[in-house]
Amino acid sequence: MGKALCAASAAARDVFERADRALGFSLQKLCFEGPIETLTLTENAQPALVTASIAALAALREAHPTLPTPAFALGHSLGEYSALVAAGALALEDAVRLVRLRGRAMQEAVPEGRGAMAAILGGDEASVRALCEEAAQGETLSPANFNAPGQIVISGAQGAVARARELSGARGLKAIPLKVSAPFHSTLMAPAARAVEMALADLAIAPLAFPVVANVDARPNSDAANVKGLLVRQIDAPVRWHESIALVAEAGVTKAFEIGPGKVLAGLVKRIDKRIAVYGCADPDGIAGAAAFAS
Repeated sequence: MGKALCAASAAARDVFERADRALGFSLQKLCFEGPIETLTLTENAQPALVTASIAALAALREAHPTLPTPAFALGHSLGEYSALVAAGALALEDAVRLVRLRGRAMQEAVPEGRGAMAAILGGDEASVRALCEEAAQGETLSPANFNAPGQIVISGAQGAVARARELSGARGLKAIPLKVSAPFHSTLMAPAARAVEMALADLAIAPLAFPVVANVDARPNSDAANVKGLLVRQIDAPVRWHESIALVAEAGVTKAFEIGPGKVLAGLVKRIDKRIAVYGCADPDGIAGAAAFAS
């Protein structure tokens, strides 16, 4: 992850080197060489994804210094931290240390095997909330990610998620269990929210160069004073991605870069609003063609 970019871009290499110094170990080696079992631990995966995404952004800016300033930045869950680094609100070093703590705190908030998540396909917000209410039976269960039309992720106690999966077919829904290490974006994450709140207390937040659409309320934020509160609330509240993309589409956005590993967000954007074309910037080839896409 990020290896080809670092081979091709001095700016990308610098990002990984700064992250290594901030964390006190070679994240770069872990991303490039593994082992995968260590890389995918939440406390390692979170800083790795932020670093790889910002390395891609640095390579993009290095190759195309005259690209226009974006109208908005958005990130899905952890990606909101990358968006804030891109906007200049968070320093890279602060961000990677913070998300490493965030990952550890989220993992420790619920004992292993006590929580679960599942993607519910074919329903809207009302039908998925009704499913959660029926399946909960006194346990925690709620929507966690409003990803796209017909795709809502639920999160909560393992038993409640299992009951929701059993009930979904009778309601005309399809449930797909997700391989996750904790019930993210549910109220069970409250201890993690408090840990991040404490870590943010003394952190400096700089002015934003452009608005970042917050996960928790799907509204653009340009005020540095709001950043900490939005990041704390995000941890145990749903990610409102569908609404976020709908908002920027209505604001007139027609082109967007997906910066960093993967193409998941491009797929979700296509399902939400086809007026927005998404271009991937994850490798040297993607970086090379970015200016032509933006023109």
